[in-house]
Amino acid sequence: MFSLEPVKLFLLCGMLAAVAAPSLSTTPMLHRGAAPDETFRDLRTGKALEWLTKNASWATDEQVRITEIPAPPFHEGQRAAHLRRLLSCCSLSVRVDELGNVIAERRGEVRDVVMLTAHLDTVFPAGTNIRVRRESGRLYAPGISDNGTGLATLAAVARALNEGKLKTRMTVVFAADVGEEGEGNLRGMRKLVESYGSRLKYVIALDGSSTDHVTNAALASRRVEVTITGPGGHSWSDFGTPNPIHALSRGLARFVKVRVPDEPRTTFNVGEIEGGTSVNSIPYRASIKVDLRSASQPEIDRLEATLRESIEAGVAEEMTAARERGMANHNGVKLETQFRVLGIRPGGELPEDSPLLAALREADRFLENRSRPERSSTDANIPLSLGMQAISIGGGGHAAGAHSLGEWYDPAGRELGLQRVLLTLLGVAGLEPLRSK
Repeated sequence: MFSLEPVKLFLLCGMLAAVAAPSLSTTPMLHRGAAPDETFRDLRTGKALEWLTKNASWATDEQVRITEIPAPPFHEGQRAAHLRRLLSCCSLSVRVDELGNVIAERRGEVRDVVMLTAHLDTVFPAGTNIRVRRESGRLYAPGISDNGTGLATLAAVARALNEGKLKTRMTVVFAADVGEEGEGNLRGMRKLVESYGSRLKYVIALDGSSTDHVTNAALASRRVEVTITGPGGHSWSDFGTPNPIHALSRGLARFVKVRVPDEPRTTFNVGEIEGGTSVNSIPYRASIKVDLRSASQPEIDRLEATLRESIEAGVAEEMTAARERGMANHNGVKLETQFRVLGIRPGGELPEDSPLLAALREADRFLENRSRPERSSTDANIPLSLGMQAISIGGGGHAAGAHSLGEWYDPAGRELGLQRVLLTLLGVAGLEPLRSK
């Protein structure tokens, strides 16, 4: 891991660079010939990096505060208000759009935009205990890393730019967005991309803590809700009436046996199931929510078709059972099935020669960090699907148990992640040249 020395190190680096003027022919040249390495070793960058190192504990304390503010899907307002206050302290012009995205702009020399974003919402419903518990150096709480880490990193990098008095060539937009988790369908990122249009050149999404990978490929997904309705009835006197829960169970028993390929990797998950009113009542309604994912769009289509066929077969089985019990034709009894697509996350991939990917790799090289490319489902899906340059990276530290009540975060070494985000951002945004007086 890169160890940041005091500002004197950067003074020395600046003098050596001026004298030695090493060749950077193999380094991607960005923004009027300023290579990322030159930007990284600029004295102003050094001041911002040093601030991040000295204030890593501030970022951790802020992460705890953020995590303890509830932000269930579609109810991110309270946490958004906190992020608005945080970003307002960094000499930024801050607003909240009609969807609830917090947007803070740092004007650059040009109108082209680099966006640094982190999602506000968690997967956990209202009422979940999100009080942070400290134990043996770890922080335990639902959402502490996903996305407490990303949001704390967003605020820390905004402060570091302000403290270092860095002026970038491109305009930098800090966004805390809504709707990344669950059924949010990336609505916040969709709105941000639409709002900035052709001005938006790069998107860096902050999600979780990991520094050992970069998400440069978007994992496509589809969320489907299946609802079966029937007449309902009493468990004793109406026994034999077709039961929506039985029908769903029969269909699911078929669906979960489906074989999915390892390559392209394809997955499915039945994440929610509900229905019924009491143990002694035949339910009049039952529903499930299913998540389908694959690196291949045709595989998602195949999975959805299999799901539909399986459920329809389950309904047919339940109706056959009802007929055998002499109930299927009683007063026109039947089951109705409805399929509804809750959300579609499009896929996409960043080209290998992308300046954004080059900037990330230069940051890793500078910090002596090793990372691998990865495909995942994040806010970066939307810009990547539109052919824009976007990645998703972590904010540093270590974590596990995302989307579970046992989620934990260890802030040890988080400086690496903070520095990596800042350097990647500057690698594409560029620095305004110092003006001679």
